[in-house]
Parts: sequence; C-alpha cells; structure tokens
Amino acid sequence: MNAPLRHTLLLVDDHPMMRRGIRQMLELEDDLQIVGEASHGEEALALIEPLKPDLVLLDNNMPQMNGIETLRRLRAMNYTGKVLLFTVSDAEDDIRDALRLDANGYLLKDMEPELLIQYIRDALGGALVISPGLTRVMAQALRSPPRQADVELTERERQVLRTIASGYSNKVIGHKLGITEGTVKVHVKNLLHKLGLRSRVEAAVWAMEHLRGAG
Repeated sequence: MNAPLRHTLLLVDDHPMMRRGIRQMLELEDDLQIVGEASHGEEALALIEPLKPDLVLLDNNMPQMNGIETLRRLRAMNYTGKVLLFTVSDAEDDIRDALRLDANGYLLKDMEPELLIQYIRDALGGALVISPGLTRVMAQALRSPPRQADVELTERERQVLRTIASGYSNKVIGHKLGITEGTVKVHVKNLLHKLGLRSRVEAAVWAMEHLRGAG
C-alpha cells in the first residue's frame, strides 16, 4: 500500500509553547509534516528556500518582523506556497493587508484544534480559509461599497463566484460548470468590474459574505 501524500509545513511563531503544541497536534496526522520552525520573520525567510514548505502557518504579532511584513517579503521572493495567518488580531487593517498580499487564509488562535487541521487541509487544497465570524470583518476591511449587495447577478455569475470562493482555478471552474477556461476568464473579469473589486481574493470574500445561503 502506498504511503499517503505528506504536505510539508513551516511554523512561524515567537512563542515556543505555541509551536510545540501545534507540532504535537499535527504529528498525529499522516498527511501533514512539520519540516521547520521559526521564531520570527527573518528566520522564516531564511528557511523557505532550503525547506520549500507547501504551507507556512504564520503568526502576525512577532518582534523584529511581523507576519504581514513577512508575508510581503515571501511574495516578493516569489514563494508560491500557501500562507495562513494564524493570530490573535482581528484588526481590519491586518486582515485587509493579508488578503491583498495573497494570503490563503486568516485564522484566529482561539479556534478548536480540529478546525485548524481542517482549515490547513482546505488551504492546501486551494480554498481561501477564514475563521468563523470573520467574513463580515473581512468584507469591511476590503471596503466593499454597500451598493454591491444590491448588484444583480446572473445565475452563472453566482456559480462562478461560489467556485472562486472555493479556491478553484479557472480550468477547474470551467470543468465543473461545463464551459471553457476562456469563458471563465471573461466571467471573472466582468464580475470584478461589476462588483468594483480588484482581485479573486476580494471576490471570494464578497461571495462568502453575500452569497451564503443564497439560491
């Protein structure tokens, strides 16, 4: 029997007890492997190239270099792996900056361990993950104009938005909806223009806020 695929993670947090607790929790999971730890941003940046982790679980409130600046530097290094902010801060500025720097999720440290593990797996699968209760704060942080809630969307546009919120690529969206990748690109471009948004991340947050439970 083949061994399960193991995704590699780098933990970045200035509290050794927090890192130890997360490590002990994730070591019980067959598909997740901690390959390194860092206590601050500079140390994390130095470990990216040799370790090449699939995902970085990144604290925000750290000395020397906070998580947002570390994320900025990671993207400037063309790191294409997943990055999850894992923090105590629900400040709008932090949330906005994280999303606009292409974070793959924003999680608060008060969540249950089982939920953290699930969110890590979801992010590795391509989804944008957000702590329960933060979608409204995120929508506000991204400064979506109130009029957007009243924008008329076609059923196809709603379908595209929901798949964007699930983290799917244009190719996968096209396959799921039975349309070409080029048609998906046109829908995404039109949706961003119609909603006054600037990125797929903002569109995903908008969809989570306005399409939850909608038909």
